[in-house]
Amino acid sequence: MIIGEIRRHLRDYNPIRVSRSLRDTAYKALQAKERLTSTLSREPTVDEIAKELETDRCEIVMALDAIQDPVSLFEPVYHDGTDALFVMDQVSDDKNTDNTWVESIALSEALKRLTEREKHIIDLRFFRGRTQMEVAEEIGISQAQVSRLEKSALKNMRKYM
Repeated sequence: MIIGEIRRHLRDYNPIRVSRSLRDTAYKALQAKERLTSTLSREPTVDEIAKELETDRCEIVMALDAIQDPVSLFEPVYHDGTDALFVMDQVSDDKNTDNTWVESIALSEALKRLTEREKHIIDLRFFRGRTQMEVAEEIGISQAQVSRLEKSALKNMRKYM
């Protein structure tokens, strides 16, 4: 009963919530890994563990990843006495690069140079995904006129980017 209470406490107050079924799968995979290691005299592959448990390979990988303890981004990976190398230094962010910020600012500034009508057309076309026909119906002009205004707006924006 005491062991059960300790397990419940550790499960419920873990920093990251992992479902009980996923956690059970991970523990079964670890037990199977131990059994296979002793019988094979080597480290078993994920496929061998999955075959032993009669489950999908991806489920085993996901379960084992889920029970890993979280790592701080500020945890040192390497320290040579002067400068430390942290986990954060090895993680790349392709979405929020300096170029993305600069392009976003340039786009915002270029949009400010347009007339209200051009801004509205660009917003509908490129930010809301509408077709030229849909924009034409909404504004009350022809599709050809939307095309000309859009082309002109994009040309003006290119000057400022």
